[in-house]
Amino acid sequence: MSTILITGGTGTIGSAIAAEFAATDDVVFTYNSRADEAQRLCGKLRCSAVRCDVSDYASCEAAAEKVLKDYGRIDVLVNNAGISQIKLFTDITDEDWNRMIGVDLSGAFYFTRAVLPSMINEKSGRIINITSMWGETGGSCEVHYSAAKAGLIGMTKALAKETGLSGICVNAVSPGVIETDMMSGFSEADKEALREEIPLSRLGRAEDVANAVAFLCSEKASYITGQV
Repeated sequence: MSTILITGGTGTIGSAIAAEFAATDDVVFTYNSRADEAQRLCGKLRCSAVRCDVSDYASCEAAAEKVLKDYGRIDVLVNNAGISQIKLFTDITDEDWNRMIGVDLSGAFYFTRAVLPSMINEKSGRIINITSMWGETGGSCEVHYSAAKAGLIGMTKALAKETGLSGICVNAVSPGVIETDMMSGFSEADKEALREEIPLSRLGRAEDVANAVAFLCSEKASYITGQV
């Protein structure tokens, strides 16, 4: 049985990832403001939750230390916590930029820094970063989001080269258009326009992302690292 730590577990994708592993592994997820949803998820799945602001290193360090104390090890870290915002580049404020980078990029850096020493000590581990297709192609009116996700891709590739000799695989999952809370501002007409651009003619489901994460954590992916 492995210990899986997922950041941002109360979101649509985070909860789907938690559900994917909960039947067979020890699952711990972080949440920030959605305590009621965290409690509901823990009641539904065999998992536990710890409050954490991923944009604050001390909070990440405390959360990682608690998991290590309670479970003895962390076998998989899924850096999933993220926010999004649709805004013209000229309207993005310093606060918008710093918040986006703090959650979507620094959060992954902070949690990885807190967890990695224990993985190195065990000579094994999997780190999965949830990025976005906008990190690869860029998204109009989402420049700060695209920049943060692109940074996460760079971090993935670089860290994989650094940790390979320690038996740690680092990969990223870069979803396309997934039906999540982040799409609440899209009209049905907007969604239909997106569907027309997708070869399978449907929006992605959170379970599709969870399946990709599960594969990258399996023995079948033991020779895959530094990939998006």
